[in-house]
Formats: sequence, C-alpha cells, structure tokens
Amino acid sequence: MASVYSLELKDFLDEKFERYNQPGFIEDDPISIPHAYTQKQDIEITGFWAAILAWGQRVTIINKCKELFAMMDNQPYDFILNHGEDDLRPFLNFKHRTFNDIDTLYFINYLRSFYQAHDSLEEAFLSGMKAGDEHVENGLIQFHNQFFNLPDAPQRTRKHIATPARKSACKRINMFLRWMVRSDDKGVDFGLWKKIQPNQLICPCDVHVERVGRRLGLIERKQVDWQTALELTENLKQFDPKDPIKYDFALFGLGVQEK
Repeated sequence: MASVYSLELKDFLDEKFERYNQPGFIEDDPISIPHAYTQKQDIEITGFWAAILAWGQRVTIINKCKELFAMMDNQPYDFILNHGEDDLRPFLNFKHRTFNDIDTLYFINYLRSFYQAHDSLEEAFLSGMKAGDEHVENGLIQFHNQFFNLPDAPQRTRKHIATPARKSACKRINMFLRWMVRSDDKGVDFGLWKKIQPNQLICPCDVHVERVGRRLGLIERKQVDWQTALELTENLKQFDPKDPIKYDFALFGLGVQEK
C-alpha cells in the first residue's frame, strides 16, 4: 500500500481529532445513550443496541433508544437477566426503520443467554480472535455466528448484525467496538474493554467518513465494503499506529460539521 503520509495531513487530522473528541460531542450522538449508565453491563447493552440502531437521523436514533430502554425501566442488564414473559409485551410495538419486534425479542433472548454465562460482551468478540491477530476481523465473524446460534434465531434478524464474511464494512459494530475499547482522557469513548487493543480496531466507514476519507486520499477503493474499511484503517495507522481509529472523530466531524 502506497504511503499517504504527510506532516501537513497529520497535523490537520490531529487538530480535527482534538476539536471533535470532546464531551460536547456526546449530547447529539448515539453514544449519549450508554453515557446515561454507569454499570459496565448496562453500558455494553445500551451501547451495542444504540450502535445497531444507528441509521437515519441522529435525533431519531437517540429517541428510539430512549423509548426502548424505558421499556426496561432504564435498567437493561437487570431486565435482560430477570424479565418474565409478560414483561416482553411492550416490545411487540417497538420498531425503528427495518428493525422490528421480532428482532428486538431475539436480541433480548440472545443477551440473556449470553450474560447468564459471561460477565462482559467483550468475551463474545474475543472468542473468535487468536493471539497475534492484526485486527478484529475474526472476532466479528465469530460474533455474528455465535449471535445466531440459538435454536429460534430468525433469518430476518441476520441483516442487523454485519460480518466481514459477507464483505460488509461493518460500520455499526466497528463503531460499538471503538466506544468500548478506545481510551483517553476526553471522556467520549469508554475504554471499558482491555483485552482487545485500540490498534486492532477497524475504522467505522459511514457515509461521512467515506466521503471525507476519499477527499483526503485515504480511500481509493471504488465500493464500500470490508476491504475499504481495512484500506482506510491501514492508511490511518501511518498517522498513529497505536490508536488509528481516533481519527474517526476527525473524519466524521469534518463530514457532519464542515460540509
């Protein structure tokens, strides 16, 4: 891969990263949903769900997530583990874009079966990774396979959990992993997970990031798929090999705020 590095571009990206990686970023972003919680499992559950529902207008995404977790009395981890059949009735009316009640009930079912056996959702991604893995690709593939391992897994729900095995760019899952893994003193990302490393993350390649990435010469690949996300990430590693995904803030911020 040809070098895209220039000191001028690094200074530009670093400056934009500092501008957008601020607590003020939280309020208008889906990451505000897990920031309403303090318990690790609550943050994982709400963060995962907010990332999966993150398509469309950010205001709508945030409102839909609030509606969803209000049905769990804003105690999602407790609800996931301890709900009864009657408690599931309100979710029959939940819908966001193509995510409907069938998907919602299966997510609840999966999370209950997972948390009955595990302490942290990080383990669901780690189970597919081997020592020395350069990035999280194998973890994402295994997570998708494990997620749909329950006997009653609906076929229609599969489209909501992306996997590199289908060549998807996996932007929502990659965004969720950034939230959980990245750690700095700015307080936007959580840094809850310590076993997956920041330099193993892949940049979430949404429409804003893609557009700005192309303009800055960080993406050449024509389509947007897993290889595109890898290309972007490899190029970002030239600017910070230990924490390349911090530049997601710069690219997204430029795309949304500075059209």
